[in-house]
Amino acid sequence: MATVRNLKIKTSTCKRLVKELHSYEKEVEKEAAKTVDMKDKGADPYDLKQQENVLAESRMMIPDCRKRLEAALADLKGTLAELEEVNQEGPEIEDARSTTMEVEKLYQTTED
Repeated sequence: MATVRNLKIKTSTCKRLVKELHSYEKEVEKEAAKTVDMKDKGADPYDLKQQENVLAESRMMIPDCRKRLEAALADLKGTLAELEEVNQEGPEIEDARSTTMEVEKLYQTTED
């Protein structure tokens, strides 16, 4: 049985994962810029290889975070649907709806 408490937890999880995803995306941009800068300045090949490894690791985190966000979103939608079936309303329900829309919008913009 879905509860409002569970809904709040799942909503918070989605919000946290969205922040985490944005953080990883910013990190990739920063590391990519650093790699380009090192190449332009003719950095030591070993240091450049290490920087490329850091960049690759950062890039690998994005798909993982997306998978976790997709799972959390599906979980949130299920809980929200259960609570909507019993006609429960409140600020938690609205917050969950807006979070769901925000995450779906995020996926729409990345697919375009």
